[in-house]
Amino acid sequence: MRILVMGAGKMGSFFLDLLSFEHETAVYEKDPRRMRFTYNTQRFTTTKEIEEFKPELVINAVTVKYTIPAFEEVLPYLPSDCIISDIASVKTGLKEYYDQCNHRYVSTHPMFGPTFANLQQLSEENAIIISEGDYMGRIFFKDLYQRLGLNIYEYTFDEHDRTVAYSLSIPFVSTFVFAAVMKHQDAPGTTFKRHMKIAKGVLTEDDYLLQEILFNPYTHDQVSQIRTELKELLEIIDKKDADGMKGYLAKIRKNVKRDIEG
Repeated sequence: MRILVMGAGKMGSFFLDLLSFEHETAVYEKDPRRMRFTYNTQRFTTTKEIEEFKPELVINAVTVKYTIPAFEEVLPYLPSDCIISDIASVKTGLKEYYDQCNHRYVSTHPMFGPTFANLQQLSEENAIIISEGDYMGRIFFKDLYQRLGLNIYEYTFDEHDRTVAYSLSIPFVSTFVFAAVMKHQDAPGTTFKRHMKIAKGVLTEDDYLLQEILFNPYTHDQVSQIRTELKELLEIIDKKDADGMKGYLAKIRKNVKRDIEG
C-alpha cells in the first residue's frame, strides 16, 4: 500500500519506522530539518509530490492544532478513493469535518507517546479506534495495533472524548497543581522525584494539545471532582481527624485496587 504520513514529529516518525518495510511510504513535512533521520521512505516538501505519489492511505500525524488545516491543504491532491486518517488525541470537530470531506476516513488514538512509553514494549498500552470510520480503514489499524500488542477499544467520537476527559484531564490537572506549588528540593525523596519526572514529561507536550484536552467539553466535571476531593481532604487535615483519614485512605486504596483488577 502507498501510505503518506503527514508530519515528521515523534509519532509521525514512529509510524514511518513501523510501516516503511512493509509498504511504500512517504512523509510530507515542510521543515526539511525534521526529516533528517527518516529512512527507507520518500521525503516530500510540496503538494505536487503528493499528487504524483497517489497515496492510498494518509496518516495525519501533525500537531493537533493543525490536524484539519493539514487535511485541507492536501485533500485537492489526493485520489478520490484515498482513505484519510488521524491519530489525534483530541477529536473536537473531526467528525463534522469527515462528514463533509467526501473521503473515506478512519480515526484512531494511540494512547501513548514517546515521552513515557517504551515503544519496543507496548503490551500495557492502549489504542482507541473510532467505530464510525471506514471499515477497511479500521481493519488496517486494528491489525497494526494488534501486531504491536496494544489493547484495542472501539468507541464513537463522543465516547472517545468522554474517555479522554477522564484518562488525560485528571492526571494532567493533578500534574499542573503539583508543578504550580512545588519548590526546589536539595534532597528530594523518591516520590517527589517520580512526580517531578512525570511533570517534566507532561510539560514537554505541545501547549495547544494540553489546552484542547482541558477544553474538552467533558473535562469540567472531571476537574470538579478533584476540587471536591481536595476540599474533603483539607477538612480532614485541618481537624486532624484520624478516623476520617483512615476512612479516606481506605476509599482511595479501594479505587486503586479496583482499577488494577479491572
